[in-house]
Amino acid sequence: MLLSGPEPQRSLLEEKILLELMAYKGKVILIKGLVEPAQTKEQQKNITIYNYMTSNELEKAIQNSNIIISRSGYTSVMDLVKLEKKVLFIPTPGQKEQQYLAKHLSNLKIAPYCNQKDFKLEHLKKLDNYTGLNSFEKDPDFRSLFGLFKGK
Repeated sequence: MLLSGPEPQRSLLEEKILLELMAYKGKVILIKGLVEPAQTKEQQKNITIYNYMTSNELEKAIQNSNIIISRSGYTSVMDLVKLEKKVLFIPTPGQKEQQYLAKHLSNLKIAPYCNQKDFKLEHLKKLDNYTGLNSFEKDPDFRSLFGLFKGK
């Protein structure tokens, strides 16, 4: 799980995710997205929690993961496309571009999403019905995908 976004939304999602993932049987890495003077790592049952990771550490953690839960910001989407991952998106409340991207990718059957307040562990089961971010063509039509951002 990659946490990001403005407070208090980042912390609200962290609390919800931790509560839900305590019932998950698999191994979980939670990256809080908090850049602090020193990197920290703690273990809570099956969940390893980092305050942040370096770019190299983050890439390796994502590559070694079967499922990613992430915000649906432009940069996050592009990073996950490059790494060809299955992802459940949780757009930051009030971030219309994230809501648009998550809904659009869901409509294309590439990646499911859910609203932050609605997240439940069962949402991960939806991933079986989506192709994942590796389904993009060699040269995806990003103009269409990110059409919301066109100038008027």
